[in-house]
Formats: sequence, C-alpha cells, structure tokens
Amino acid sequence: MNSIKQHAYKYKIFTSFTFQIETMRPKVLIIVPAYNEEITIGRVLSGLKDECPYFDIVVINDASEDDTSVIARNTGYAKVIDLPVNLGIGGAVQTGLRYASINGYDCAVQFDADGQHRPEDVKQLVELVLNNECDVAIGSRFVGESRLHETDLMRRIGIRIFEAFSLILIRKRIRDHTSGFRAFNHKTIDFIMHEYPVDYPEPEIVVLLARNKFRIKEVFAQMYSRQGGVSSIPMLRGPYYMFKVMIAMLVARLRPKEL
Repeated sequence: MNSIKQHAYKYKIFTSFTFQIETMRPKVLIIVPAYNEEITIGRVLSGLKDECPYFDIVVINDASEDDTSVIARNTGYAKVIDLPVNLGIGGAVQTGLRYASINGYDCAVQFDADGQHRPEDVKQLVELVLNNECDVAIGSRFVGESRLHETDLMRRIGIRIFEAFSLILIRKRIRDHTSGFRAFNHKTIDFIMHEYPVDYPEPEIVVLLARNKFRIKEVFAQMYSRQGGVSSIPMLRGPYYMFKVMIAMLVARLRPKEL
C-alpha cells in the first residue's frame, strides 16, 4: 500500500512539474500567409513541425484558387484561416498578427509558404526576440554570408536603393527590406496589428517601426529560390514598384510618432 502511495506521490510531482514547464514555455506562433501555394504548403508545414514542434502554426489562406487550404488542413499541423477575399500579403500577415495578439502569443514569426525559407532558421530569430536582444528580428540573405551576387540585376538594384534610402530615413542600414521572414515580440505585435501596410508592406513597416523606436536586428538566413506560386513583387514592373515603395517609406517616416 505504501508503495502505491509513493508511486502516486511521485506521479503527482511529475505531472505538476510538467505542467509548470508547459506554462513557463513562451508562446510562439508561426504565421504562414499563403496564396495559391498548393505545391509547397504541405512540405513547408511538415518542415516547420519537425523543426519547431512546440510552436503553433497558423496558415492565412488569402482566398487561394487552388487546394492550398485543403492541403494545409489535411496535414494536421496548423490552424487554417480562410480569408473570403484576396487581401494581399499585407492583409494576410495582419490577420495573423491579430490572431497572435488576441491569443496572447509572446512572439510571432512571419514565414513564407513558397519554400524559400529554412524551418531550422526559425529558432534563431525567436531566440533573439525572446532574449530581448531586439523587438524585431529579420532573416536576411545579405548580412554575414551575403548572397547578393546570386540575385538578378533588377533585384540587386532595388536592394541597394532600399538600403540607402532606409539609411537616409531612419539612419539604420537594413540590407534585406523585402524579406518575408521576420519575428516580432509581443509589444511589436500589438503595435503593427493595427498599422501593418497592405500593399508591399515589408520595407514600409521597417521604417514605421524604426520611427517608433522599435529595435530591429538582421541575422543571416539562407534562402532558396521560390519552389512554387507567384511572387507578390512584380519584377517586370520593377521601376514602378521601387518608386511606389520609396514613396510609402517616405510617408511612414513623416508620420507622427505613435509611441
């Protein structure tokens, strides 16, 4: 009888300790905006679950016209939110950020659905944010082991222009403004879920965050060529795109501080 009581007591201690560990673990959400990514979405979610088993995943299906939503649901690895109309990358990411804020996540990671990012790089961005080294961590192709020479000419020009323009506007060199691989802490989530730009948002949000004194840090992250889907950045209209984004960056810089 005493042996049974001892085992029961040990089990109670073990389950109590396990519960404490679970409640102490920071809540991290990976936001995967997806539009017509049926070719890659299953592999992306599987990779994320293997590398980040304790992180939650939400797929924001931006009114895809293929089986993106069905495939994502069938993996069983992610919650899927289906938008009734196509909002673009900005609206999809903002939806994910609102979900993260409402559900009290400590960190949210934006991760593209096209297979460009490596799931094993997620933790390094999350650690930077959770260790309070920065408010926003950006996975960049062009710091450390730079791969700028591997991009096409138009992208290289755009990258350099955005880098120089951000240095002028916010006195900070951001080398990969268009990276869709970012981690945000809770304070940043609560701010940008109301402010996230809709049209080509990545460069603009960097300026807006820096303007409001959020700490931004870039870290090298290997990226691959798009494995499927269509880019949201129209390279055939490169000059128009760059002009439009620079205007948006300037407007973000001229806005009054909100914090």
